[in-house]
Amino acid sequence: MSPTTTPLDDPVVAEAQEYANKLLLLSEGSVNKHFDPYEDIDWDNPDFDANARPERWILPESADPLGRHDWYQSLPVERQIEVGKYRQANIAKVGLQFESILISGMVNHTFSLPNGDAEFRYCTHEMAEELNHTLMFQEMVNRIGTDVPGMGPLVRQLRLFGVPVAIAFPNLFFMAVLAGEEPIDHIQKQILRSGEEVHPIMRGVMSIHVAEEARHISFAHEFLKHHVPERNAANRFILSIAMPIVMFILGRSIATPPKKFFQEFDIPEQVRKELFYGSKEAKQVFSDYFIDVRALAHEIGLMNPISKRVWKLLGIDGPASRYRSEPIRSGTAA
Repeated sequence: MSPTTTPLDDPVVAEAQEYANKLLLLSEGSVNKHFDPYEDIDWDNPDFDANARPERWILPESADPLGRHDWYQSLPVERQIEVGKYRQANIAKVGLQFESILISGMVNHTFSLPNGDAEFRYCTHEMAEELNHTLMFQEMVNRIGTDVPGMGPLVRQLRLFGVPVAIAFPNLFFMAVLAGEEPIDHIQKQILRSGEEVHPIMRGVMSIHVAEEARHISFAHEFLKHHVPERNAANRFILSIAMPIVMFILGRSIATPPKKFFQEFDIPEQVRKELFYGSKEAKQVFSDYFIDVRALAHEIGLMNPISKRVWKLLGIDGPASRYRSEPIRSGTAA
């Protein structure tokens, strides 16, 4: 460095400072705009009783593939309500379980961070918010009163990998974070944007979750933008192949109801396949969950000819969003 050169003239130092500034902005956002599920949701309002106007639990047609399926719509209203309660409670339980895995990994990620690292403060803010989300999701499940399992028994074992992956492979861990956060965020935004009437318990929980999850998703994106380019070419190639695989496996575990759900309501096997696996619409819906992640992969150099084939092989390829959280119209982004 010459006598007239300042540290910020070094592009590496400048990029690190820019990253720290972004994390400071996110941290200040957590301080200035945060929620408490027991203060900001009016649980004691009579209208929040899970059995008040129960038809509001009927699944919205515009935002839930089951809600617009002929099989569901042919059910008696009382049965539609039962299915809707179970599905929404189970989505909340899955969210709770995923947040728990995230927290356990993130607290171990922060354990060895050096003094002064901006990631420590932001991650700690995020963990505090995620703990509130677990309270909020469990309260929703308890008030609905349906004994749901959340993730299936096999998928639950993923929790055993959260900590070791976060410690040894932090880039892979934050890819996994996005694989869980993006589908839930996508589904909840679709419901809120649909304008359809939903039960106020669900609307209150989703509104808080979407507001705070925007910061959490932003951090995961910024983390990968900052750290992936630091890796050598071989490591980046491995990450490029791992990224779509992680999105597919964890995305399926988040978006697909457990086997118990289909057994509980005698949902035909053909309907299950149409809704979550086999139909063109189901495949498109699942692929659309990752439109922002594909944009990120392009931006950080993880979309190469071989990784593109993996995205395509798994059925989660497609266009990338022009900006994060761009609304999806007609199944594709412009």
